[in-house]
Amino acid sequence: MAEPTPRRNEPRLRPAPLLFEPTQVAADPEHFFDLESIDDPRALLTRATELTLAFRAATDRAVEFQAMAAAQLADPRRFDRLTTADIAEQAQWTEDYAKKMVEYGRELLRDGGENASGGGGGNGNGGHGQGRVDPV
Repeated sequence: MAEPTPRRNEPRLRPAPLLFEPTQVAADPEHFFDLESIDDPRALLTRATELTLAFRAATDRAVEFQAMAAAQLADPRRFDRLTTADIAEQAQWTEDYAKKMVEYGRELLRDGGENASGGGGGNGNGGHGQGRVDPV
């Protein structure tokens, strides 16, 4: 399991728009967000970088929501709460990672969940001191 990377003072990245691909084009394995049609290497680097940043920002945001959901599912006040082992199994995580995600989610929820939806905090992770958390 990779350790989280601290990102205390980094602002939340604003992703480039992800353009939806038509179904027939998306089925083509050689097609990826129309990058293969860009001939100019500078333009290709620019668009590929925009997509990379967009996917990173989307991943960071999704991880925050995963953490909040894990914390809510593990809440001892819930009559149907799940154990960290149950959460780990459902999310395909290790149990140790599930515990960390529950803790992280509790911190996000304690902060009002404002950072998970893009507001406040500056670092995009509720002041937790951990950026993206990788379950693998």
